[in-house]
Amino acid sequence: MSTTPPGSERLRDLALLRRVRDRIDREYAQPLDVEALARGVHMSAGHLSRQFKAAYGESPYSYLMTRRIERAMALLRRGDLSVTEVCFAVGCSSLGTFSTRFTELVGVPPSVYRATAGDAVAGMAPCLVKRVTRPVRNREAPGPARP
Repeated sequence: MSTTPPGSERLRDLALLRRVRDRIDREYAQPLDVEALARGVHMSAGHLSRQFKAAYGESPYSYLMTRRIERAMALLRRGDLSVTEVCFAVGCSSLGTFSTRFTELVGVPPSVYRATAGDAVAGMAPCLVKRVTRPVRNREAPGPARP
């Protein structure tokens, strides 16, 4: 007979998933892969991927790429770095993959975004800029209402 209270394993898993998400948020520019993230919380990569997607609506890799693109958008709005420099600054190792993912999430290629985005948010408070420019990969995922 198990001595573990009902629901405590689920709470433990949610705490581990939060640690993974926090690590991605902190270390987005570092080389991260699902296997390394899973090892950090003593899970298999498959189990981590399934649990993460169930909890957050997207896979750990998708979440990582969304964070990288979010940071890339901020760097591109500054306008002082090239698209290639931004690509490597956010932890992407392939300009092609970066451009494809960026276009997928934002709707325009990074070079177009760089040329036009600064004017679109000029004069806006930084907290609002972050809110209105945040990329969202899976708009159909359950979660808080989006503007």
